[in-house]
Amino acid sequence: MNIKLPDGSSKELAEGATVADVAAAIGPGLAKAALGGKINGDFADLDFPVHDGDTIEIITAKSPDALGVLRHSCAHVMAEAVQLLYPGAQIAFGPQTDDGFFYDFSLDQTISSDDFPAIEAKMAEIIARDEPFVREVVSREQAKEIFKDQKFKAEHINDLPEDEEIIIRRHGEFVDLCGGPHIPSAGCIGAFKLTKVAGAYWKGDADNEQLQRIYGTAFFKKRDLDEYLHNLEEAERRDHRKLGRELGIYVMDEMAGVGLPMYLPAGARVIRILQEWLRRELYRRGYEEVITPHIYKADVWKTSGHYGYYHDNMYFFNINEGSDDEPRMSEYGVKPMNCPGHVMLFKNAIHSYKEMPIRFFEFGTVYRHELSGAVHGLMRARGFTQDDAHVFCREDQVVDEVCAILDLADDIMGEFGFEYMAEISTRPEKSIGTDEMWEKAESFLRTAIERKGIPYEVNPGDGAFYGPKIDIKVKDAIGRWWQCSTVQVDFNLPERFDISYRTADNSEERPWMLHRALFGSIERFLGILIEHTTGNLPLWLAPTQAVVIPIADRHLDAAREIARKLTAAEGRVKIYAQNEPMRVKIAKAQAQKVPYMLVVGDKEIESGTVSVRKREGGAQSTMSVDDFVQLIADARVK
Repeated sequence: MNIKLPDGSSKELAEGATVADVAAAIGPGLAKAALGGKINGDFADLDFPVHDGDTIEIITAKSPDALGVLRHSCAHVMAEAVQLLYPGAQIAFGPQTDDGFFYDFSLDQTISSDDFPAIEAKMAEIIARDEPFVREVVSREQAKEIFKDQKFKAEHINDLPEDEEIIIRRHGEFVDLCGGPHIPSAGCIGAFKLTKVAGAYWKGDADNEQLQRIYGTAFFKKRDLDEYLHNLEEAERRDHRKLGRELGIYVMDEMAGVGLPMYLPAGARVIRILQEWLRRELYRRGYEEVITPHIYKADVWKTSGHYGYYHDNMYFFNINEGSDDEPRMSEYGVKPMNCPGHVMLFKNAIHSYKEMPIRFFEFGTVYRHELSGAVHGLMRARGFTQDDAHVFCREDQVVDEVCAILDLADDIMGEFGFEYMAEISTRPEKSIGTDEMWEKAESFLRTAIERKGIPYEVNPGDGAFYGPKIDIKVKDAIGRWWQCSTVQVDFNLPERFDISYRTADNSEERPWMLHRALFGSIERFLGILIEHTTGNLPLWLAPTQAVVIPIADRHLDAAREIARKLTAAEGRVKIYAQNEPMRVKIAKAQAQKVPYMLVVGDKEIESGTVSVRKREGGAQSTMSVDDFVQLIADARVK
C-alpha cells in the first residue's frame, strides 16, 4: 500500500503497517525520535495501523503538538502516584492545558503544596520504570468491571453513547479511561513540576461534588522546565493585581461586587492620560467623539440581537414608567457593547456618499456578566471601558480605513515598545451574510494587512457570526502574547437597524461597518502594561513623575518652588516633607516606581540645581531646575 507524507511524497509499505513502521521507512533517526503520529490529521499512537492512501505525519519532541501529548501522559503518571499514595482515591478527568496539565481527585484528606514533594517523588519512581502506555479497546461490560470502584469513571461510562468505542490506557498497574494520544513510555518525560492545587466541580457543575484539582507541568528537557519556572516567578513578580494595590492604582471591594475595579487617584490619572493621548490622535485622524447612555430599553437589544444571543452575559432590570396606581413596567438592559448606540446615532440623520467615511468614537464603559471564576483583576472584569469606535464607509473605502486603523495600532504598540503580530479570523460555521460579502470582507482585511506588511496568521472559522476580524496580539517582556486591538467587519447591525446612505444616483445603499478598539479594554491594556513594565510606567504616563525631597525643614520652601514650576509645566509632582530619614524617602519613591527623585539641600539651593536620582538606580546626577522642568515638559502628551 502507499501512504502520503506531509511534503507530498509517498512511501510504499506492507499491509498492516503501523505509524512506527512509517517512521522507520523514512529513516532510523526518525524511528528513534518518534513519539506518535497523525493519520489524516488525527492523533495516533505509534502502534496504530495505517491504510492505503492515508496521509501520515510523525510527531517528535520537536513537533508543535508533542508537548501536549507529553503533558497528557504526565497527568496519568500523577494520577497513578496519587492512587499509590492515597489508597481509595477517586480519579475524575486529567487533560493537558496550554501550559501544563491537571487531574481532579476525590480524596479523604485535603492536599496542599506541602504534599507535592511526596507526590513528585512517587512520580519520579514511576517515570524511572519507563513502562509503556498501552491502549486497549474494551466492551462496555469490561469497562464497567474495570472501573467498578471508580465512581466518576463508572458514571462517565454510563453517559457514553451506546455505539461509542471505549478505550482504556494501562500503565503498569494503573488504568484509566482515555482515548489518548500518549507518548510510547513514561521515560520520555524529561522534567516535571507540580504547581498548585485548587477546587473544582465534577464535570464543571456547581451542583456536583467538589473535587481537588492538582496542576502541574512537564517538558522534554530540564532546561525548558527551569525557564518555565523562572517565567512563573517573573509573572508573579509582575502580577498587576499585586502591583495595582502596591502602587495605589485600583482596588476591588467585595462590597462593590466581583469584577468591578475602583480606581484610586493614581489609577484614575493614568486612565485619563491614556484617554487624552488617544483622543487627540483620533481627532487628528478624522474621528468624532460621541457619548451614549449606559442603559437602553430592551427593544434596542432585541433589535441588535443581543437580547437573544447574549442575554446571559447582560444585566436586565425593570423600571416603572407609569405611576404607583397604574404601573407600566419597561425592561432595560445595561450595555455590554457600545455599537448599537453608534448605529442609532448614524441613523439619526440622512447621510450622503460624499460624507463617508463617518468615524464615531467613544470611551464607553460597558458591563458584562462574566462568571466569577473567570474574573481576573483588570484583565477580565465585569465593568470596563472600551476605546471603542465604529467606522461607516462605502465599499471602496474599506481597505483604506482598515489600513488607517492598523497605522494607529502600530503607533500605539510602538509607543509602548510592544512586538506584535496579527491574526485574521475567517467565517465560522454559523454566520450571517452572503458568500460574496464574506469573500470580499476577508479579502479586504487580507489586502490591508499585507499592504501594511504586518506578520499575520489565519485562524479559520473563528470570526464573529456577523463578520471576519483582525486581532492584534502583543508580546510582553516575558514572552507572553496578549490579544489587544481588534478590527471587525459587521454585516449584522447595519441590516438589523436598517441604516443606509444616499449614493451618487440618489439611491439608498447599506454602508460597510467596521468595529475598532485599539487598547481593546483600557483596563486590560493597563493590566498588560503594568505586567510588561513591572509597574515602571513610561515618564509621560507615570501618575507621579517626580518627587521633591528636601534634606531638612529649611529646604522646604525651595522644594515647594520647584514643585510649583513643575506643576506649571503640567508635570505631576509630590513633595516628601515627612520627618523621615533620606534613605526612607528614596526607598518609598522607588517602591512607588516614581521615575525621578529630586533632592534639595543647601548646595542645590545656592546653585539653582537639583540632585537627580532615577528609579532604575545608578549614579546620581545634577541638573539645573529649569533643565529638569523642560525634561518634564517635553514628556507631556503631545
